[in-house]
Amino acid sequence: MFFDDRLATVLRQRASSGAGARTQFRQLLDILGNRKFAVQDERSSSLIAAAWMRMDKLAEELPPADRAAMVREAGWRFRNPELAAHLADHEPEVASAALNRAHLTAQDWEALIPRLPVRARGFLRLRRDLPVDTEVLLERLGVHDRGLPSPVASQSEGASEPVATPEAIEEPLTPEPEHEQAITEAPDPAPAPPPTPAQSFDAADSGRSEISALVERIAQFRKSRDLTPSDAERSPKLPLGLDDSASANDRSIAAFGFSADANGRIDWAETETAAMVIGARLTRPAVLGGHGNESGLERAFQRRLPIVAAPFEMKGAPAIEGAWIVDAQPSFTEDGNFAGYIGRFRRPASARLNTQSPAAREADRIRQLLHELRTPVTAVQGYAEVIQQQLFGPAPHDYRALAAAIAADAARILSGFEELDRLAKLETGAMTMEEGEADLSAVAHATSNQLGQVLSARMAGIDFEKEPDGPIYVAVDAEDVEALLWRLLATLGGSCASGEMLLATLETGTSEARLTCELPAQLMAEEDVFAAEAKPVGAAINAGLFGAGFALRLARAEAKGAGGGLEVTDDAVTLTLPLLTARQALPSHEDSDDQDSAA
Repeated sequence: MFFDDRLATVLRQRASSGAGARTQFRQLLDILGNRKFAVQDERSSSLIAAAWMRMDKLAEELPPADRAAMVREAGWRFRNPELAAHLADHEPEVASAALNRAHLTAQDWEALIPRLPVRARGFLRLRRDLPVDTEVLLERLGVHDRGLPSPVASQSEGASEPVATPEAIEEPLTPEPEHEQAITEAPDPAPAPPPTPAQSFDAADSGRSEISALVERIAQFRKSRDLTPSDAERSPKLPLGLDDSASANDRSIAAFGFSADANGRIDWAETETAAMVIGARLTRPAVLGGHGNESGLERAFQRRLPIVAAPFEMKGAPAIEGAWIVDAQPSFTEDGNFAGYIGRFRRPASARLNTQSPAAREADRIRQLLHELRTPVTAVQGYAEVIQQQLFGPAPHDYRALAAAIAADAARILSGFEELDRLAKLETGAMTMEEGEADLSAVAHATSNQLGQVLSARMAGIDFEKEPDGPIYVAVDAEDVEALLWRLLATLGGSCASGEMLLATLETGTSEARLTCELPAQLMAEEDVFAAEAKPVGAAINAGLFGAGFALRLARAEAKGAGGGLEVTDDAVTLTLPLLTARQALPSHEDSDDQDSAA
């Protein structure tokens, strides 16, 4: 588009009916609300001025409730502070909708708020997603979200504190020289309480994520309040594991700044490490005759030279103990006397690499790679679901069908990523199966019956030669056993050809339970079953995204993580899991065994 003539096109139209006036008002909101629409020359300046006049004229024809409803719609972008300033002069409900709908930057808010009418500033205190700097500005201007309670709500609920809601406020707080007034009206019998950080959050109105708004509010809360230790324990924590209240002793410190006096004793350090390093000496006390094995740091200290990449061994708390590299410069007083050193401690690169085992580092690399792959797939899935569910407006049925197929494919890809992540953790030892108890016999027969309902149409399936005498309890979590048996039996059953029945047996040994099942002909023909890329014969049963070999390899890793194993011979596969001993059994099973013996 070389010339943006949308505004001129809209202004040429005549709004002769109520529907036309609503349409034109909505079009002006859409064009003027776009931040990219700016004054370019005298002609565009006159068009924008005409647009403001046309909007005021349409405002006289349209009821305030209709204009407020159009402002609250989520199908347009509100990024223009000039539009927010213009609508703030309209009726209270229109001004409230505009100031709650606007999505501006912190710089735009800072320039806009002083220009707003005093009665309109109070609406901003009802928002919980403003930048921290904007909230500080409102606080400095004395704008508070206080108002008189609804009379009906006070009588029915006995409310003793003022309540202010977007619907209940007609005139927000207006600061006067010596006192402040707030005029409210009660259109509803029982107005809703004011929103809190943990309550509803309209992402469409704010344009930001709930997490970012919550993080900013917690940061502002802790800046404006001096917390005691007891208050810090009860204060809200950051989401997604960002626990900033954790003790420095529990974290691995990679670097910190320091200063040392003329005797080589650390007298200042960064706040995080101050309590652990202040008082520590960089050099050993001087003795008669000196030290035979003087280190490079001590030599530089005695000669008042810069300390560059000097190794140092620190002792103390676990967070600061170990090998360090010291870089520091000598400092002198105005009289030229030596005053000590100012510098920085940092961990050597080799120490940072050796903090994790090779298996853990390999698992971390794989998880980072999967995270980078998972992020765009998740975004594609989200946009496809938006189109399929018509969240931003109607879409043709053909597009919705394509979007549904894309969302389903993205879900299968994410499922495959989860399997890759799980296999990497299990094979590198970064993850183990949870201990518990499960009836292997019951789970195996339930899985076989579930597969039989699908495979019976092809006269195939998995059949157990004989029923066990009783339950076979294994020392593995029940959900993990179900997932493991489904992965194994679904892989074998899905590879069965028409008319192929597989025989399986369940046996118990001294310390383990064994499930043995025949291999289907398709897998018996593979040279290495764990590297087979064979796909299931039918589409109804699919144990994984990457074929039978990967599924069996993951099942083997899960069995090994549970303390058992999975072995493949020429014509059969055997799964072993540890039996549940009397010491591992839950009290419920011990009580049932006692009752059986008493009977």
